[in-house]
Amino acid sequence: MRVAVVADAHLGGPGGSGEELAEQLRALETGRCARVLFLGDLFHLWIGSRRFETAEVRRVVPVIRDLRRRGIRVSYVEGNRDFFLAGSEYDDLFDDYGLEVRFEAGGLTYLAVHGDGLNRHDWRYLCWRWLSKNPISRWLAFRLPAALGRRLVTSTERGLSGTNLERKSRIPEGAIRRYAARRLAEGHDVLLLGHFHAARKWSVGGGEVRIANAWYDDRELLWLG
Repeated sequence: MRVAVVADAHLGGPGGSGEELAEQLRALETGRCARVLFLGDLFHLWIGSRRFETAEVRRVVPVIRDLRRRGIRVSYVEGNRDFFLAGSEYDDLFDDYGLEVRFEAGGLTYLAVHGDGLNRHDWRYLCWRWLSKNPISRWLAFRLPAALGRRLVTSTERGLSGTNLERKSRIPEGAIRRYAARRLAEGHDVLLLGHFHAARKWSVGGGEVRIANAWYDDRELLWLG
């Protein structure tokens, strides 16, 4: 039984309308696929309230819900463009949700993390991430009029993305390797990352770091196992 990974689809942005991914998810067979892992940033912007729903969210969410109905486990790793999904109206979509998800495939233990917070030297980005995702930001986004709430989250997310210059210029391999060495030593075989939008593999100690390509780039599911 294999795991299908969707990393950085950015539907509503470069990933398009979502219809192509929806068709891929509908075609998954329960006899072949045990789990679908969304590795963050499924939508170009996803806020945990239906008053902010986009056409892409309305198109793909029922397909995800149907995966669980058919017995396929659904896991979601929070990305930098995912806001306030935990404890939201979308809770019933996921079997596992968090900043990281651990799972097994093909005899290997994977630790899946989006990857946006790994460079501890990128303090401007880390500050923006905290500002955009703290309880006060959540309270404002959910209680302001919808148009103002959407403007608040969108403007904050744009500022957040603009600070992450390390990602835009190069993949911070040194920071990733340091993080991987620590997390792989906890008993994981593979550290699986998204966020960087380019497929890479490195050996670290006795394990491996694997960066998944962005779905919007190749329009393909990544299969593990």
